[in-house]
Amino acid sequence: MAKDSPVTLAVIIGAHGVTGEVRLKVFAQDLSVHRSFNGGALTLKSVRHGNNGAIARFAEIADRTAAEKMRGTELVVPRSALPPLEDGEYYHADLLGLAAVSESGEAIGTVVSVENFGAGDVIEIERTPVEGQGARRFMVPMRPVAVPRWDESTLTVADGWTE
Repeated sequence: MAKDSPVTLAVIIGAHGVTGEVRLKVFAQDLSVHRSFNGGALTLKSVRHGNNGAIARFAEIADRTAAEKMRGTELVVPRSALPPLEDGEYYHADLLGLAAVSESGEAIGTVVSVENFGAGDVIEIERTPVEGQGARRFMVPMRPVAVPRWDESTLTVADGWTE
């Protein structure tokens, strides 16, 4: 992923109260380390955890009507604004679109999503379509036994995990 490609950290899912606060679905561990979103269009004043996700206040959203109009707005920052990674760490956005290959280097498909159902990340790979068949997808856990390595262009899937 390019250094300044936009990365979605949250999405506004609705209004909260009447003073312009919004409810967020957050995809990051800590949204509060960022103050500016969407190229400076939104300035985060505060964020707290509520019963239905995070609740945030932005300087540019003054009332419930304005908050409701923001429903569906993704909150993005440039990739360069994210903290550096340690060895073995990754951002989901960096895995999306990677070519998936077998340990022998055979093309398998493309990473189309990263999910987490509670026991760790799971990579969804769409197989390269075969003539006469539609595209098929399969999932593998993002663990060394199933994904021994990845880099900025390729994700390697261990033998035995491609079906």
